[in-house]
This record gives sequence, structure tokens and C-alpha cells, in this order.
Amino acid sequence: MEHQDMVGDDATRFALKTELLQRVEALGLQQALFPSDGEPIDEIVQQLESINPIPHPLHPNHLPTLLGNWQLVYASKGTVVTRQLASIPDFGGTINIKRVWQRLVAGGTRKISASNGAFLDLPLLGEWRLQADGVWAWGADKKTVKVSFDSFSMQATKLFSMESWSFPELKIPVLEFLRNEAEWTTSYLDEEIRVGRGATGNLFVFRRE
Repeated sequence: MEHQDMVGDDATRFALKTELLQRVEALGLQQALFPSDGEPIDEIVQQLESINPIPHPLHPNHLPTLLGNWQLVYASKGTVVTRQLASIPDFGGTINIKRVWQRLVAGGTRKISASNGAFLDLPLLGEWRLQADGVWAWGADKKTVKVSFDSFSMQATKLFSMESWSFPELKIPVLEFLRNEAEWTTSYLDEEIRVGRGATGNLFVFRRE
């Protein structure tokens, strides 16, 4: 019976992931990362979370699955950047989000080094890369972490359509007393899909690169 349940869960996961990725692709990256009514997608994610094959992703046995390069494909309430853009009338739609990613690397005992980045096309300014670097740290709970960022950087990768030029990176350290911690829970993880939830319930769907 247990084997049949596992096979049933695998089939259900495959069907749910297929539907999830199809719905996200139909939205397009712009709409998928700006705040919107994503109720159907959120319901699919909740069903996936209920049959999560790796409930403790921070366990040493599961870190190889968690670590690596991930592309953000959906954010239920937008991201820090897109929420700010959406609050500016008629401005958010002029920003072209080309890619948003997260890279997780083992950083020591109960710590992971995290880099969050995005490539944006800005009106009149060309293409820019934004990146925030920080640390995930956790205690006995092997699914929830405290996230803090210690530096931000930005670099023009194609300024005014001038692809052959090399532009310096501007790195901005974050003073220690300004490093606010945020709570982050990995609520679903497999070889292809990862779901994270912030403290306010905003869910983020990542796909392995």
C-alpha cells in the first residue's frame, strides 16, 4: 500500500508541476513577477506543498538538491523590485525583466551563501544587472532560515545599446546595524522545482537552471 501511495504521489506531482509550469509560461515573465491575482497558480502550489517529497530541505542529505542555480519564474505578490515598480503609475510596464535568479552555495555549518540577481531593461538606460549577496542561517528547524544581506551591487551590462563597452560594477556594502533579518521557508523541493515562502506568505516558485 505504501508503495502505491508513493507512486500515486509521484504521478500527482508530475501532473501538478506540468500544469503549474504551463500556467506560469502562459502568464509570461513580466506578469508572473508583478503583483497580480494568481489564485489558480497559488492553489496548485498548495497542492504540491501537501505532497512535498523533501520536507526538511536543509538536512545535509538534501543540500545537494537545494544548492545550485535557480531561476525565479513566479512570485504571488511580486518581488521587492517589481512591487516598487508597480506602485509607480504607468512605469512598471516600461521595465523589461529579462531574468531573475538565485544562486545557493554551501557557506559553512548551517549556513548557505545566497546571491539574488536580476537583469532589467530600463527605459533610456539600457540593460542593468542588480544583485544582492547574503547568508541563509538556520538552527534546529531544517526548513526555515533567517536571511540577511551584506552587500548590493549594480552594473550596466548594455548602456544605451553599447554592447562592446565594459562598465564597472558598483558594490554597496550594507552596514551591520542595517542588516535586517527576514524569515524564509522552503515549503517544496524536488530536482526541478523549489517553492519558498516569506514571512508575509508571499510565495516564490523557482525552476532549476
